[in-house]
Amino acid sequence: MYAFWQQWLRQKGVNLDEQGQQPIEAHLRQVAALERETVLAPLDNFVLLRVEGEDAEAFLQGQLSNDIRQIQPGEAQYSTYSTAKGRMLASFLIWRHGNAYYLMVSADIAPAIAKRLTMFVLRSKVKITMDEEWFVLGMSGPQAAHILQPHFAEAANLEKMRVAEQGDGALLRLPHDGYLLALRRGGGLETDISKLENVVAVSPAVWALHDIRAGIAWVTGETQEQFVPQMANMELIGAVNFKKGCYPGQEIVARSQYLGKMKRRMFLAAFDQPLTVGCKLYSPDLPEQSIGMLAAVCQVEASRYLGLAVVQSQTWDAGVFADEAHAIALRKLDLPYSIDPIAE
Repeated sequence: MYAFWQQWLRQKGVNLDEQGQQPIEAHLRQVAALERETVLAPLDNFVLLRVEGEDAEAFLQGQLSNDIRQIQPGEAQYSTYSTAKGRMLASFLIWRHGNAYYLMVSADIAPAIAKRLTMFVLRSKVKITMDEEWFVLGMSGPQAAHILQPHFAEAANLEKMRVAEQGDGALLRLPHDGYLLALRRGGGLETDISKLENVVAVSPAVWALHDIRAGIAWVTGETQEQFVPQMANMELIGAVNFKKGCYPGQEIVARSQYLGKMKRRMFLAAFDQPLTVGCKLYSPDLPEQSIGMLAAVCQVEASRYLGLAVVQSQTWDAGVFADEAHAIALRKLDLPYSIDPIAE
């Protein structure tokens, strides 16, 4: 983690190991704080790719699943990047700042994604870099808007997926009503935010609970090339535009949409034993084969976990399990949106 925020976490009593883990008692205290207090989370599990240049818009339009032309100043969108077979290599949260597009992506896959995108620049006037000038944080809770108001006048009235900017930072309102902060490293705003006293520090693993409950899964190294966008409900969070032109995997994505109901979808699920992202899932309805995969997970109580499971929809009646012996059961919960396909 960036040393500045690593030190801040330690001063706040949050001590993470090299894998970003901490004692379970501390983790659960932070989960409880996330539920009712104002929290701040340094998100070193994400980085920003900066895409800039005269042809940046046209280049991204030809690579990503969403319509990049719809991102006006002050707006943001989710998007995905796929192989020619339509399997997702990455998912992004994208906004514009100055003359550049910023693509927030899972840190573990960022170098490979930047390299792959650069391969297709060819003669286009585009520059793609992993931007180490910025660091991202999450803030949520009852006093978040009030706390941010002195730094971003629009904070209290900022609509979801809208962005407020100032010289040293950008503030984005997330679908779950939390905020994403992109702060310039070493800038005055970063210093000001770090001095806030009325916030509880939480780890990236705890902050992930917001996205899980919102039904937003991030592509990571464990889930690369496992899902077409609709399997992970990407079109339902506005990450796919079916009316735009071609991009890698577009034909597969469009065919999956228009041939009828998706066999696999992503569901919010609860379970009682620790599981990891990428864990294969099973059902007696389809024995001797995997019927899906866990895309996200967070422990919420001593023996209770929440996760996002991509599975064949028909298998819930017979049961979904994390083992072939069908001993570790997953329980389906409600997502904040309908999983019925969006008509275009």
